[in-house]
Amino acid sequence: MLNWFSSALLKSKIQNDPYYRFQTLAEIRIAADLGIQIDVNQAGVDDWLRLPGLSIHQAKTLTQLSELGVQFLCVEDVAAALGLSLQRLKPLEPVMKFCYYDPESLHQIQRVNLNMATAIELTQIPQIRSVLARAIVRNRQSQGSYKDLVDLQQRLSLPNHLIAELMHYLRF
Repeated sequence: MLNWFSSALLKSKIQNDPYYRFQTLAEIRIAADLGIQIDVNQAGVDDWLRLPGLSIHQAKTLTQLSELGVQFLCVEDVAAALGLSLQRLKPLEPVMKFCYYDPESLHQIQRVNLNMATAIELTQIPQIRSVLARAIVRNRQSQGSYKDLVDLQQRLSLPNHLIAELMHYLRF
């Protein structure tokens, strides 16, 4: 049993760290009480890894399926995709958010893989002009794939506000 101070500290950690990795089902319940949810159809590897007991391989599998257009409509779909029993994933359901995204919707953002896109494809993203698109591709060719948004920002010295605008359009 956590004392009041430890409990308050844990709640603060969970609430303020978007990549906090839950260790126990009690932490899952705290996160759910705080309104923290993971949108399973938009989740990246880091999002999935927040859940206790999921491996990097499972997180990558779920992310790749989502990127290929597979939509998870319930916890049963996630369990089936991973070949796990429903009982294994059911306790994690309070922080899973199941939203349907119409792939034909004009409001649905089509995320671009920064490590595969051409300069022309990158210019289709708002805020990326041809000069930046060419710089991204040149840097990727000379220094290798980008690991994440922080890596992109550091390698090209991009301002915070630009990264904040781009993060919804990119995947790695």
